[in-house]
Amino acid sequence: MSSNAGKEKFKSKIGGQAVIEGVMMRGIDKASMANRMPDGTIDLEVWDIKGGKNPAWYRKTPFVRGIFNFVTSMMDGYKCISRSADKQMTDEDMEEPTKFEKWLDEKLGDKLMPIVTSISMVIGVVMAMFLFMWVPTALIKLVEKLSGAEFNTVVKNVIEGLLKIAIFIGYTAVTALMPSMKRLYEYHGAEHKTIACYEAETELTPENVKGFTRFHPRCGTSFIFLVLFISIFVNTIFRLSWANIPLRVLCKLALLPVVTGIAYELIRLAGKYTNPVTKAFSAPGLWIQRITTREPDEKEIECAISALKAVIPENKEDDQW
Repeated sequence: MSSNAGKEKFKSKIGGQAVIEGVMMRGIDKASMANRMPDGTIDLEVWDIKGGKNPAWYRKTPFVRGIFNFVTSMMDGYKCISRSADKQMTDEDMEEPTKFEKWLDEKLGDKLMPIVTSISMVIGVVMAMFLFMWVPTALIKLVEKLSGAEFNTVVKNVIEGLLKIAIFIGYTAVTALMPSMKRLYEYHGAEHKTIACYEAETELTPENVKGFTRFHPRCGTSFIFLVLFISIFVNTIFRLSWANIPLRVLCKLALLPVVTGIAYELIRLAGKYTNPVTKAFSAPGLWIQRITTREPDEKEIECAISALKAVIPENKEDDQW
């Protein structure tokens, strides 16, 4: 472990995510994506962030900004993962398009990929709703039916929340066994390590980055955990009915902006302050990051460094909480 590790000198607003063979970074007014290409080179894309330093009111109002920033991050993430996957395609991988694919290309042209990406995102959202909103509730209702007993509402809300967290941890643990996901989690670790090195104001070199932690309090993993955990209290406070599963799911969807807004503010606090309170609510997410991050190799770190350098603002004060 490097002697530089852990010596944080400021807290950056820059964040990012792992993509296929690369890292995406989002800064104050610019975003970037660096990918390791099949030929070994690094491909770097940089683009301006709409709104940048002057976002719309709903992107900066506490408890409102959470849902909008979450949706934007999710959409940008899907687009970057799709683009990064395309970059890994070589001429040998390309197959002769079918008649249907040719017809789609003729009719839609450049609109085809955004449509495919949107459809994929919708499918992903529906699957997430089924796993985290329908399945836990249905399981509890099934247990009640088989046992002939009716549990206390608060107890059911707590069990439902714990089931959602268990599903989330189980899903990440299973995916971590897949070689492709293991690689993605290594890039995730590279992203965190690089940001930690930057926050320590240490020169961004692969050797220096290696010595820093791969866990970060502002990680999306921590955010998802907080959403699942906070939903227990929100669902209890609003006394969501257990009588009808579809109705309960719709009510949970209606309350999702509230849950997301609270979780987002807590993540911001964790990114801005380090104290016993922020450490307490960050701890579970940091623990789960032991699954969703892996120690990266030098080439993966090089991608993360390339992506980060591209979004560092000229005026460092713009990158301070």
